[in-house]
Amino acid sequence: MLSNSLIELDRAHLIHPVASYRGHEKAGVRVIKSARGARVTDASGHTLLDGFAGLWCVNAGYGQDSIVEAATKQLRELPYATGYFGLGSEPAIRLAAELADRAPGDLNHVYFTLGGSDAVDSTVRFIRYYYHAKGTPQKDQFISVEQGYHGSSTVGSGLTALPAFHAGFGVPFDWQHKIPSHYAYRNPVGTDPQAIIDASVAALRSKIDELGADRVAAFYVEPIQGSGGVLVPPTGWLKAMHAVCQENDVLFIADEVITGFGRTGPLFACSEDDVVPDFITTAKGLTSGYVPMGAVFMSDKVYDTIADGAGSAAVGHGYTYSAHPVSAAVGLECLRLYENGLLENGVKAGKRLMAGLESLKDHPLVGDVRGRGMLAAVEMVVDKEKKTPLPAAADPARRVFDRAWENGLVIRAFGNGVLGYAPPLCCTDDDIDGIIERTRKTLDQTLEDKDVRDALKG
Repeated sequence: MLSNSLIELDRAHLIHPVASYRGHEKAGVRVIKSARGARVTDASGHTLLDGFAGLWCVNAGYGQDSIVEAATKQLRELPYATGYFGLGSEPAIRLAAELADRAPGDLNHVYFTLGGSDAVDSTVRFIRYYYHAKGTPQKDQFISVEQGYHGSSTVGSGLTALPAFHAGFGVPFDWQHKIPSHYAYRNPVGTDPQAIIDASVAALRSKIDELGADRVAAFYVEPIQGSGGVLVPPTGWLKAMHAVCQENDVLFIADEVITGFGRTGPLFACSEDDVVPDFITTAKGLTSGYVPMGAVFMSDKVYDTIADGAGSAAVGHGYTYSAHPVSAAVGLECLRLYENGLLENGVKAGKRLMAGLESLKDHPLVGDVRGRGMLAAVEMVVDKEKKTPLPAAADPARRVFDRAWENGLVIRAFGNGVLGYAPPLCCTDDDIDGIIERTRKTLDQTLEDKDVRDALKG
């Protein structure tokens, strides 16, 4: 009765993110009741392996008692402190210092947000201010990468380059531009890593030339494109793109909302490519999803320019919940857990995950397996040679997700037939093996769908 009541209340009142409102009303909500480690249990008692860590975010795993205790202690001692008026709290100050100490290069300044979308929005405002302070306000054009994701806010959704986030919203804006993705599996230049790098470098140079280097403010990129289908660039790609930005006095923003805090191995994925951006945006793994928090890492160069430009005037950008003490206390404990075994376990589990997914390549529906660490994808096709996607009639986003759910597995099922994986870093060998076994079962069942069989014959 309780479960049915919740379903009806949800239908009537709760607006879900990135959902068909009418479709959701018809299907009804699945209520998650509890979770521990890498497993979640719904209101009916069905337990599943969470192969997606909530929404790429529960990096530490569910039910970490020390995180709960850190939040509880802070709630009792000081549940809120504003950062306005020159005020602050110990957890936020300590977290900023700890993060700056671990960030690449001169990213020594941290501005806290509520999540990833407003972290990206904050960078846009900081970048605008930076160029005004430099006396070059005409540098107001922003470039990002097709199939990239930079949030769902009004400004960030325009930097995002996925059609669902544009349709009906009047974005992107005319100052937001795109270059093609590196998407190795479907790149027009083929799969040769250097050819892909060369093509992307040429595309970025061409776009900067088209707009004018004196007009281009910034370039946004994810070290691995997450919501675009877990698209992994060739080794050296990020560094090559960074070099183009440096040559043209264009700020380089690494969006690590998904890739940060152990998702690919280290705390920051851009460090694997030996890149020091001008900004890094983070969220998700920062607090392992236990409480909302994001962060903008800002270089000394940008910070000093803004600070000197403002002088004694206030820089007019702020959020009520910036540097929230409870979120900061959680962030500090997550950082401690990462560095006391979780990062190491994530590397070990990530190798097992990738090996397990690679073992699925013999399946008739598996066209590509890609990933790094605990961030991976399987791309389904009905013709491996031609790389033909599943037919739209197969409705992979819904049908595959539902099937995996019934098999006791949570994954991200994209509309183009890509299966996304981002399990918690705490996964055991049994957890990883279970994810692989349940994926193969889901693939086998999908192979039996009439529209999929018909497409395979075609």
